[in-house]
Amino acid sequence: MAAILLTFLILVAFGLILLGLMVPRMGRDVVAVRLSQFAQTPRSLEEMELEQPFSERVLRPIIQKLAAYGERYTRKKDRTPQQKESGIEKTRRRLTLAGNPNRWTTSDWLGVKLFVALVGGGVGALALMFVDVAFLGIGVIIGGLIGFILPELWLSRKIAARQKAIVKALPDALDLLVISVGAGLGFDAALARVVAKSDNPLTRELNRVMQEMRVGRARRDALKDLVARTDVPDLSNFVAALIQAEQLGVSVTQVLTVQADQMRVLRRQRAEEQAQQAPLKMLFPMMGFIFPALCIMILGPLWPALTNLNK
Repeated sequence: MAAILLTFLILVAFGLILLGLMVPRMGRDVVAVRLSQFAQTPRSLEEMELEQPFSERVLRPIIQKLAAYGERYTRKKDRTPQQKESGIEKTRRRLTLAGNPNRWTTSDWLGVKLFVALVGGGVGALALMFVDVAFLGIGVIIGGLIGFILPELWLSRKIAARQKAIVKALPDALDLLVISVGAGLGFDAALARVVAKSDNPLTRELNRVMQEMRVGRARRDALKDLVARTDVPDLSNFVAALIQAEQLGVSVTQVLTVQADQMRVLRRQRAEEQAQQAPLKMLFPMMGFIFPALCIMILGPLWPALTNLNK
């Protein structure tokens, strides 16, 4: 009875909130009606705000407020400045490796985790409320913990997907670099050609390298930052070879040719490795879904005969 009453109160609260949001829109603005008779109605501040996406209008302010509360709470905890700085740097590095999704800062990311934790706590409470009201607190705790962990799992998957996309695009980019440099273009012009030909995480990072070099930054420093923003071993080896060639005065064309051949060999080896792993990965789905169906199709017609023999 208590669960039904609590559910009814929640539905009534949502209905009142929706009604309060709709009532101001039902009336007519007299000033706006009079202005529309003489000239085109200028856009109001509300219309300009409604042009923004829902995430910018609603979610981001909530996330920023939650981030402010979270930072205020973390300041009160007995943590040394070194521990705080290491946690902030770790979060900033993970966001950078993920490509800075939605332009989130470290404080925004804390707000996102708290927001998802609150939503998870509410969902857990509603899920266990129908079982027993006594489990309401347990549902809030379990849902909040799951909601606090889920953003980190999502970020890890996004980092892995971005690094995989960079590894996949690197051999083709090196081939185009070799062709462009061999045709007489300089390294910077060949890099611009690679950026113009495709759009992927690797070319976006190379475009950032070009922009940094245009404002006067050394190529070596820009390439080192590229390695720090991606954390891909293949790209790290390529950048190290370029920097070493620049220091020793080796021809860039020769270095690019060797690196491109090496990347093609690595891509072929990875493809062969995945092909060898395919039978083992297919074994468990076959045992769970295909083999039982085959057994039923083969032994099914024999089942009446076997039952008659037993009789």
